[in-house]
Amino acid sequence: MSQSKIGILGSGEVAQALGRGFIKYGHDVKLGAREANNEKTTKWAKESGAHASAGTFADAAAFGEIVFLCTLWTGTENALKLAGASNLAGKVLVDVTNPLDFSKGKPALAIGHTDSGGEQVQRWVPGAKVVKAFNSVGNAHMVNPDFPNGPPDMFIAGNDEGAKATIADICKKFGWGVVDTGGIEASRLLEPLCILWVDYGMRNKTWNHAFKLVRK
Repeated sequence: MSQSKIGILGSGEVAQALGRGFIKYGHDVKLGAREANNEKTTKWAKESGAHASAGTFADAAAFGEIVFLCTLWTGTENALKLAGASNLAGKVLVDVTNPLDFSKGKPALAIGHTDSGGEQVQRWVPGAKVVKAFNSVGNAHMVNPDFPNGPPDMFIAGNDEGAKATIADICKKFGWGVVDTGGIEASRLLEPLCILWVDYGMRNKTWNHAFKLVRK
């Protein structure tokens, strides 16, 4: 993975964890939020050193050669509008989101079976090359996951083969195996993996788990 400029849309723990991971490997990262002076992103940039910066969603989208979408689902469509379709056109946009509904307490999918969040993101920014990835594991294990049975697998989906190859390379650099599940419609399968990951964590009171495809 050659040195790249990484734009990240989001200010939370997922955005910050991925940002630290890219900086660890020598990349320049800009976190974007609704406001340029967002307290979380500016604090993160200050603490993360010379390769880190912060700005608006549009700033991060324009900055990134590759852009990661790490927003809460309820704010995702608006974040993409603020980022600007022109700033994302032709770029790889990694959809890390999950369309979660918290209205009944325990998270459930707000979309499923016949559509997915990944497909909606691709419709919202048709000029971007959307790849679903990093949505089925906690932020603590997104970079250099360390498990006793070897590296887990990152399941990815997207319509553009070149974009998926780019993200597969990033995943491998971060210490993951990679499973390509097909076009962006495969997000209908990957987003329920988030629910499985959460349910297992809630039942067992641990968040130190990830998925692996065992082959023979």
